Amino acid sequence: MKSLTTSLKLIAVFIASTQAGLRFPCSTLTTQRLDPAVQPGSIPSAHLHMIVGGNAFNSTMEGDVASRATCTTCQMAEDFSNYWVAHMYFRDPKNGSYHRVMPAPVQPLLGGSNGAQGGLTIYYTQFDLSKDNLKQQPVKTFPPGFRMTVGSPTQTGKPHAGLSYQCIQGGNRGTLVSQFPTTKCNGGIFTTHHFPPCWNGKDLDSPDHQSHMYNTVNSEYFNNAPKCPDSHPVRVPQVTFEITWDTTPFNSLWDPAKDGNPFLWSFEGNAAGTHADYMFGWKGDALQRAMDKSECFYDGCGSIKKQAMADANKCTVKDFVGEKIDGWAKYLPGMTTEHRPMKRGRAFEA
Repeated sequence: MKSLTTSLKLIAVFIASTQAGLRFPCSTLTTQRLDPAVQPGSIPSAHLHMIVGGNAFNSTMEGDVASRATCTTCQMAEDFSNYWVAHMYFRDPKNGSYHRVMPAPVQPLLGGSNGAQGGLTIYYTQFDLSKDNLKQQPVKTFPPGFRMTVGSPTQTGKPHAGLSYQCIQGGNRGTLVSQFPTTKCNGGIFTTHHFPPCWNGKDLDSPDHQSHMYNTVNSEYFNNAPKCPDSHPVRVPQVTFEITWDTTPFNSLWDPAKDGNPFLWSFEGNAAGTHADYMFGWKGDALQRAMDKSECFYDGCGSIKKQAMADANKCTVKDFVGEKIDGWAKYLPGMTTEHRPMKRGRAFEA
């Protein structure tokens, strides 16, 4: 991939021609050990998450999330969904202590997204980033109460296609890989999570939070996934998260030649276990209106109300868990001295 500047220029060119989908920033809402999708009602959940989106977020979330939220940290003011990922950590090779790696603010992009605080970038694409293909492949959006996960902390080897890492060097995102970078990244580590695009059309969730979906994603970047199978025939928007983790404060604390990779996820997990959670919460038919728009990119041709990020940043939720997560620590949140999850909650779930 070219430099970030070049990438933005390419996006501008696409928008001037034919582009499809939504792209917008969300600031961090909260960072806590809560997971209403996989561990509903658990306070705390097993491991730490970085969460963005609507202020209805809490330990138990059922039904129409949008009807209970009053604000959102996302630029799209009608999106009260919640999006969350495991938090990245640095483990000091000298003494084994841990420190959170903070998400870098979403860079100013198109449409006035300046001012985001941490957080991530969200995509909803209809086909790919160059066309929508709506005549051949209509897209149906999610109903209230819908949720899904992608990836698994128990995964070994390589993560599923669409879950990836890039080492940002001098504004260049570098090669897309399935492992934490093994060199120091002077611009941070860039992570991507592509969710499955095929739904069975019936279930809002499933016991493993994935079986009601079918993951046809078989390549990286924003390529259209293959045809949905008969078991999961409903094509839904292809949801994607992008995050830049600011690893630069730790570059002086490790030596790639002798220390190996010092980064890990908050469940004491390696790169293969990268995962993400999604809980739908758009108001009314706002998302469907955008997905029905042809040759539109970024804001659905104005079909969705936007808000300034300064207003989005005012949206908060309370600290339900009340544990110290800042500064250096001997153990990860939720881990005992044996580096295993506390009895409350199960660390090895999304």
